Amino acid sequence: MTPGTKIKLCLWIIIIGLALSGITAFPLESELAILKVRLSPNGTIGDWINTIYQAIKTTNSQFPWLSYGTDWLAFAHLVIAIVFIGPLRDPVKNIWVIHFGMIACIAIFPLAFIAGSIRGIPLFWRLLDCSFGVIGFIPLYFANKYTCMLEKVSPVS
Repeated sequence: MTPGTKIKLCLWIIIIGLALSGITAFPLESELAILKVRLSPNGTIGDWINTIYQAIKTTNSQFPWLSYGTDWLAFAHLVIAIVFIGPLRDPVKNIWVIHFGMIACIAIFPLAFIAGSIRGIPLFWRLLDCSFGVIGFIPLYFANKYTCMLEKVSPVS
């Protein structure tokens, strides 16, 4: 597999992951309703999912406009996915997007631990949030590595 093909594979993983996380942020109440039925209510995760479901259900029934914030979160994921089309087309010229993505993945950690602590998010959930930073960083690291290899073969003029 050529470095260019490896870069595209890594970037498609990022684009698809961002798009899926964006799309799934729109129907949170419906998704949580399904999850709460499937997870044991007596387990730590099951209890947390049920708590979040009840909060979102109550908020949506009384203050539906607050979910507009998560709609914007979803939209932001989709827009960021679109930005990765640049390095998909020309990774050497757009390596800054790959670097931006790597920085964003690392920045998940302080946000999860600082804001999560302030907001009372359980540690296991903050660690789950951090796992997305790790999962995202891996293909971006390799995309960066292969882009550097590609740049040595055909430098930008």
